[in-house]
Amino acid sequence: MSLNKPKTWKVLLVSLAAALSFSILSACSGKAENAEDTGTAVATYEGGTITAKEFELDQKIMKFLNPQQAQYLEIEAFREPVLKQEVAFEYLSGKASPEAKKEAEKEVDIEIEKMKKELGEGYESILKEQGITEAEIRAYMVRILTVYQDMMLKVTDEQVKTEFEATKGDFTVATLRHVLIGLTDASNKERSKEDALKLANEVKTKLEGGADFAATVKEYSDDTVSKETGGEYKDKNLGTFVEEEFKKTAQTLPLNKISDPVETSLGYHILKVESRTERTFDQLKAEEKEAIKSSLATKSLESFMEKELEGIVKSINLPKSSAAPEEQGGANNGAAATPAPTAAATQEAPAATAAAE
Repeated sequence: MSLNKPKTWKVLLVSLAAALSFSILSACSGKAENAEDTGTAVATYEGGTITAKEFELDQKIMKFLNPQQAQYLEIEAFREPVLKQEVAFEYLSGKASPEAKKEAEKEVDIEIEKMKKELGEGYESILKEQGITEAEIRAYMVRILTVYQDMMLKVTDEQVKTEFEATKGDFTVATLRHVLIGLTDASNKERSKEDALKLANEVKTKLEGGADFAATVKEYSDDTVSKETGGEYKDKNLGTFVEEEFKKTAQTLPLNKISDPVETSLGYHILKVESRTERTFDQLKAEEKEAIKSSLATKSLESFMEKELEGIVKSINLPKSSAAPEEQGGANNGAAATPAPTAAATQEAPAATAAAE
């Protein structure tokens, strides 16, 4: 169990889950009769089409790059939103600058070499088994990253500074300790919120009474990441914590004071902030400024998908999925509950931008 943001490929996998999910509930493939002919257009958009064969290939590549999300591509309710996302990348890549494409090609070369190294001798056989080629994977990734790089190039220095000021607290560096009383205990048994809060208050009382924090963490905490370090997160940017209430408390709690129980999706936390240093824009590292730019680029992409994509799409002609009715019913239930990933759960909607880390 971790409080930190999960690592992703170019951040897009996480943030695009929300952008993809916006149309999940209304997703319906009832418009199509059949598209057995792989040359049939399953999507028509302003300036182009995507054929059944092209969409099938894209899905194969998605499954290869992100096996943990392959299950979603078999679910009826996700197919139309995924196809629309593919339309977005086809459309935007066609309008991207040559500079963006050049940068994307450089980055894809690096990513493919990483894949080859990770998969070793099995690389070629895996591609053959999946029915895809390296050239097809490369073309897919270049398309996705061309869009992303184009968005990045449009972000100005002034926008980066403005975003920093708006999210300044995320760049505050703090050393803190916490005890997590989770909604499941160490033996993986469920714990009610009432029981968790009661135990959290007991822990708070002990700590206020002078109990050793590290010893208390080892006895009570359900945070497996920090348990062996006495609950300590040392010199962390507070923006690395995904739970808003946790982050807010860490930004405002007086130093060395024991907090009241702080409720998050993980359970209840008792915090003590040992040091906290606010930073100016000039004190940011180059990679931190780049991360802000990345965030702004991703927001621009999400905004396009939410506000402009529907106007680009002319028609969707997906065939009926072969999924069983009960699977489709389950998909609708799951779609309603699909969140952007958190530290506790990373059940993302399938994203065309995913790649192996």
